Amino acid sequence: MSSSHFDSIASVYDESLPAHVVEHYLRKRTAFVLAHCPRGDGLDVGCGTGVLAERLAGAGYQMVGVDPSRGMLEILEARTPLVRPVHAFGTSLPFDDDSFQLVITVAVMHHIADPDEVRQTLAEMVRVVKPPGRVLVWDHNPRNPYWGPLMARVPQDTGEERLIGEAEIVTGLRAAGGQILLRTQLGAVPDFTPPRAIRLAAALERAFERTPGLRRFAAHNVILATK
Repeated sequence: MSSSHFDSIASVYDESLPAHVVEHYLRKRTAFVLAHCPRGDGLDVGCGTGVLAERLAGAGYQMVGVDPSRGMLEILEARTPLVRPVHAFGTSLPFDDDSFQLVITVAVMHHIADPDEVRQTLAEMVRVVKPPGRVLVWDHNPRNPYWGPLMARVPQDTGEERLIGEAEIVTGLRAAGGQILLRTQLGAVPDFTPPRAIRLAAALERAFERTPGLRRFAAHNVILATK
């Protein structure tokens, strides 16, 4: 997808989902990173406005945020001095080999969409991680039936997206020299959850994630690798 589209929606991007649901997933992702990824230099590929990168910086990671949209990076730069913004595409990261202890991407691969560019982005993520650092891919799970209706009404999605299956991500990481440490599905709190029900929804989500037959339909594929 063209970066100009994200430039045009940068000012409304952070309001595309309810704040309490966004906060739920920010806490969930930050807790996952803290549990599985030692602190150090971190890179968020496709960082957008930098909400997650800022949260990780506050948790002790030294974060750099990369995005092809200058509009998104302007929001990031105004948001926080804790994350260094870098204008670049995931297919060609402007960093030396073995530069980061943590390289993460969240809800980005389905925007990249093109299979060759997806593979190249995964290869770049593996290239710039420093052994034995962590590469974390957290993206939309095609098995989840709710993505279609949701993506049809948020401004960041235009219909050009392609949901990327877990196997494609795993294959791309392995082809680049990554070693898979964990692969699972997480997330089941929908955007229409009212604020008063968020705690109940989170409890139901945990039960959902503990049930293998249900978990495969969770919102996101989560793949953790090392090199």
